[in-house]
Amino acid sequence: MANEVNIKNRRASFDYEFIEEYTAGIVLTGTEIKSIRAGKAGLADAYCYFHRGELWIKGMYVAEYKLGTYYNHAERRERKLLLQKKELSKLERKTKESGLTIVPLRVFLNDKGFAKVRIALARGKKQYDKRESLKAKDAKREMDRFMKK
Repeated sequence: MANEVNIKNRRASFDYEFIEEYTAGIVLTGTEIKSIRAGKAGLADAYCYFHRGELWIKGMYVAEYKLGTYYNHAERRERKLLLQKKELSKLERKTKESGLTIVPLRVFLNDKGFAKVRIALARGKKQYDKRESLKAKDAKREMDRFMKK
């Protein structure tokens, strides 16, 4: 079974510098997983936060399943993320002590067909860091264009 679902948060790499990355499970309803398998999801304004020792993702868009009846889900509801206790406590400690945040990077399906979220412990970039990223990206594009000729 080819799992070609790969929903990315393109804005995250521009706005944040990634320190550590984790793969988390996500608690979904039946209509949500069907929409994700159809590729109808987005991470544009999503972020993660802790509530009572549990990690939640907020702002993740999952389109309503068109064949779902009254069992359909809310598009931007908060969803629980699943990590090991050791990882959760480490993440919670790091986000509380310093100016770090947790951002979702991508949603994908693993080999068993379960939806997973790749999250990163990240530090926000300053304006000059963003300009440096754009310069490096443009330089790489120019080099690739030159090498193809």
